[in-house]
Amino acid sequence: MRDTLQVLLAEDDLNLGQLLAEYLTLKGFTVSLYRDGVAAWEGFQTNRPGLCILDVMMPREDGFTLARRIRNVDTLVPLIFLTAKNLQQDRIEGFTLGGDDYLTKPFSMQELLLRMQAILRRIERGVDAPGQEPHQVLQIGPAQFHPATRKLCGPETEISLTNKEAQLLYLLARHKNQTLSRRDALNQIWGEDSFYNARSMDVYIAKLRKLLKPVTGVQILTVHGEGFRLIVDPRPSPHPR
Repeated sequence: MRDTLQVLLAEDDLNLGQLLAEYLTLKGFTVSLYRDGVAAWEGFQTNRPGLCILDVMMPREDGFTLARRIRNVDTLVPLIFLTAKNLQQDRIEGFTLGGDDYLTKPFSMQELLLRMQAILRRIERGVDAPGQEPHQVLQIGPAQFHPATRKLCGPETEISLTNKEAQLLYLLARHKNQTLSRRDALNQIWGEDSFYNARSMDVYIAKLRKLLKPVTGVQILTVHGEGFRLIVDPRPSPHPR
């Protein structure tokens, strides 16, 4: 983890925002604090931070809207959502938008720091899965997946994946035509086999299915009660349908 990492903090509670900014600064980060989504978006375009912490409920523009703006121009920067509501639908929406983590207020600043550090360690190592080689390329039908750069390259397209999309696709590709245990995937990527993490993984499976849909001879099947299986036809057509 780099001590000078730029962190964008969007939090409309002035007291909480200042406390978090001071704490993270003491821990070696450079923090830019914004009190609404519009100001935070302007700050993102100017500074291009290495990690974003977004309060969900903010004036002028909420955290989810801000996340959509960010994801339209940057699919890789980590996003952590903060919210005062412990609603399942909010968690699912946050993960659907490409969020890396989600904290419900009140939370400890140490917990936030540990979650940030875990995300940054995974990014520094590339796709966080055992056995990955630095320049490894995985063939998925007519497409190629480059774990180190999180690129999925088809015959006519190149897609940048988010960190968790890349981690999950890596595990699926390593278990190609075999069942990837749901529990193993949750423990390796999310660090815990919990209800909310399982729902988050279901969201990412749906996103990967959509991304892989144009790739001929490739599909992700759900093996009920066990996990998921990336099915790859050994003799796919050279061009997507």
